[in-house]
Amino acid sequence: MLRIYLTGDMCLSQDGRLIRAGRLPGRQGRRLFAYLALERSRPVARDELVDSLWPRQPPPAFELALSAIVSKLRGLLQEIGLGRDTLAAASGCYRLELPAGSWIDIETANESVHMAEAALLADDLRAAYGPAVVACAILRRPFLPGEDASWIDARRGLLRHSLLRALDCLASIHNLNGEHALALRAAQDAVELEPFREEAHRRLMLIHEASGNRAEALRAYGRLHALLEAELGTRPSPATRSLYEALA
Repeated sequence: MLRIYLTGDMCLSQDGRLIRAGRLPGRQGRRLFAYLALERSRPVARDELVDSLWPRQPPPAFELALSAIVSKLRGLLQEIGLGRDTLAAASGCYRLELPAGSWIDIETANESVHMAEAALLADDLRAAYGPAVVACAILRRPFLPGEDASWIDARRGLLRHSLLRALDCLASIHNLNGEHALALRAAQDAVELEPFREEAHRRLMLIHEASGNRAEALRAYGRLHALLEAELGTRPSPATRSLYEALA
C-alpha cells in the first residue's frame, strides 16, 4: 500500500521502499507534491500550480522549470513501483492518480476526526478513542515547516481547526472515562492552541469541576476574563459567565 506523509517529515513509501523529503526536487518539488496530493480528486491547471510554487514571481522560464520538477517527481514515483502515468498531464493540467487504497496522513486525520465525533454522539467512547488519538498524532505535526504561501497558510488553518476538534473529542472521552488528568491535558492543549476560543475554556472548567477541583475551575475562568479584557477589551460570553456563576 502506498503511504504518503505530508505532515512532519514529508515522505512516501510503498512495499518497503521509501522516498524522504530530501530526495524530492527542492522546495518547489515538496510544494508541488503536497499540492497535487491534497488536490488529487481533480486535475490542477498549470497556472494554478505555478502560483502555488512561485506565489510572488515565477522564474522567466517557469514552464521549463515546472516540467523539470514534474519529470523528477515521476522518476521518484517510479522508484517505489508507481507507473509514469501516476503523475498525469493532459490539456494543460496535472493530476496525481494514486492506486486504490492509497493512504495519505491528512486525509486519514480528517476522516478520524469525523469518526471520533460520530462515535461520541452515539456515546461509544471505545469507538471514539482510537480515531481521536490518530487524528491528534497526525495533526500535531507541522505542515511544510519553513514554507510561506497563502495556500499553505490556509491549509495550516484547516489542520489547526481539525486538531482542535480532535482535542475536544479526546478531552471529552477522557473526562467521561474519569481520566481527568488526561482530559485536562487535552483541554489545556486546545486552550493554548486557540486562547480566545471560549468553548475550550468552558470544557477546561468543567473537567476541573469533574475532577473535584472547583477552585481551579474558577481560576481558569479568571485567566480567561483577564485575557479577554487585556487583549480584546471585552468580557466572557453569557454562556461562559453562566458556567462560572453555577460553579461559584
